[in-house]
Amino acid sequence: MRAFIALELPDAFWRETIDLARQLSLQVEGRFTRREGYHLTLAFLGNIDDAEKGLAMDAMDAACEGLGPIALASDGLGKFGRARDATLWMGVKKNERLEELAKRIRAELDARSLSYDEKPFRAHITLARRARLPRTELPPLAFPLDDVATKVTLFKSELSHEGATYKPLYTIALG
Repeated sequence: MRAFIALELPDAFWRETIDLARQLSLQVEGRFTRREGYHLTLAFLGNIDDAEKGLAMDAMDAACEGLGPIALASDGLGKFGRARDATLWMGVKKNERLEELAKRIRAELDARSLSYDEKPFRAHITLARRARLPRTELPPLAFPLDDVATKVTLFKSELSHEGATYKPLYTIALG
C-alpha cells in the first residue's frame, strides 16, 4: 500500500484552505486537490507492507510522545515546477514545534529502517497539480487564520483517474 504520515489540519484551517483553493480556481487552471485530502505531509513512505505499517505506527508513537499541539500559520503561495505546469501549494510558517515533529518522525523511521522520501521538509499544503499559473499578479487572497493542529495520521493513498484518495490508518492525538 502507498502511505504517508501527515499532520491533519484543524477544521477551521481546513475550511479556510478550501475557500482559498476556491478563490484560486477562478484564476488558475489545473487539477485542484480534493478538499478532503488537504494535509501537511511529514514523511512520504511510498509502498509499504503490513509489517512496515506496524513499524510506521510504532515510529509515530515514539515521535509524538510528549509533544503538544502544533501551531499553524499560512505563509503565502509557492510552486514546485514550471509556471505552466506546476504543483501549487500554500506554505505553512516554520515554527520550532512543527520542525521538531518532522525531525522526530524521520528519526524514528530511520531507527526502524523504514524508507521515506528524504527531501528536506518544507511545510506546505498542496492545492493543485498541473497548474498553469497566470502571467499577471493574483488578486488579494484570503488565507487561513492561525490555528492549532492536534492529530498526526498515517494515511493510505489510493490513486485513480480522479486523483488520490486518502484513508486514515492510524491517528495519534498530540498533547
